Amino acid sequence: MRVRSDELSQKGIKEIKKIYDLYKEDIKKRLNEFKWIGKNENKKEIFGELIFCLLTPQSKAKNCWERVREMMREDFLLEGTLEEIQNKLKGVRFKYKKSEYIIETREKFFTKKNSIYSKIKKIETSQELRDYLKSNVKGLGWKESSHFLRNIGRGSDFAILDRHILKNLKNSGVIAEIPENFSEKKYKEIEKKMRRFSQIIDIPMDHLDLTLWAKETGKVFK
Repeated sequence: MRVRSDELSQKGIKEIKKIYDLYKEDIKKRLNEFKWIGKNENKKEIFGELIFCLLTPQSKAKNCWERVREMMREDFLLEGTLEEIQNKLKGVRFKYKKSEYIIETREKFFTKKNSIYSKIKKIETSQELRDYLKSNVKGLGWKESSHFLRNIGRGSDFAILDRHILKNLKNSGVIAEIPENFSEKKYKEIEKKMRRFSQIIDIPMDHLDLTLWAKETGKVFK
């Protein structure tokens, strides 16, 4: 079902546009930082973004990023043992399972042949790359794969459907209810509606995501 402009909450749209005007320059700066990470091809930074997105499900994003930066400073992210990584994931839910994901992803990312990193460089379309990540990185769903690609400048048109975004889509009349679970079909259906919504209110998708985050948290983050 398509999004109809006459069904949207004009009050909600007005509030979103107000927040966007307030944070627009910060949003542009942050998105340029993401693009720089991807273009600079810093393998360790890109890996850090991947692990950040892997940690975020059901955990606070700010804390996940702090844990990633700490592990990168101390070389635990690249060289730490399973136990050392587990000990660094303070405040991260399911840290034992996620630490196993980090080890497995690290082994796949830094291999010389057929590594995740080589796929990121070689796969041309963002859609194909998202499908690859979803299928080959344990712990990454549609949201996390979209989040990672946005954070390296490869997913500007993807939706990152976390609770902040879904709440605002519902309040704005874009979706009728927040789904409890996501199939591929449901995720892409809501993504399509959000994409149409971004066109109606004239705010690009990646700008809209950070705008809604700022609306809920008071800051432009990741």
